[in-house]
Amino acid sequence: MPQNEYMERWRKLHGQRLDTQERVRKRLARESHKRSYDAQNLRGHRAKMMQEARRVEKIQMRKKIKVHEERNVKSDGPSSLPSEPVPNYLVDRQNDPRSAKALSSSIKQRRAEKAARYSVPLPKVRGISEEEMFRMVTTGKKTKKEVVEEDDYEAYVCR
Repeated sequence: MPQNEYMERWRKLHGQRLDTQERVRKRLARESHKRSYDAQNLRGHRAKMMQEARRVEKIQMRKKIKVHEERNVKSDGPSSLPSEPVPNYLVDRQNDPRSAKALSSSIKQRRAEKAARYSVPLPKVRGISEEEMFRMVTTGKKTKKEVVEEDDYEAYVCR
């Protein structure tokens, strides 16, 4: 084991405190207050270094936002002609510019169709009348008796 992984090793052996996640969440929540305080009160070289770091963060955030916005915009595909011939099954894709959103939704739809192939159809549940629920179920050889009523006398006929 490398020498610098002693903290992970200790955590694996002994575990973490039960409130670790709560403490981390609170620490992250307090971090913005400390950064704001430092931005207002630092002077000199430390202030310059901090402002440069914040500027770099903002630039990266703007780039990330721009990438997310471009995801929803329709793309026209490659502007230059390909040097190799395009196969027939790809020809129609070039003529049809589709947005990344449409592509992802079509992929999700295909996955749903694949999952539907293996889904088991469940029978419809219907209500049962009391008569049907409480009637005597007669099955088998011994239960094929029929009641014949003749003048206050019941006779069983086997068939």
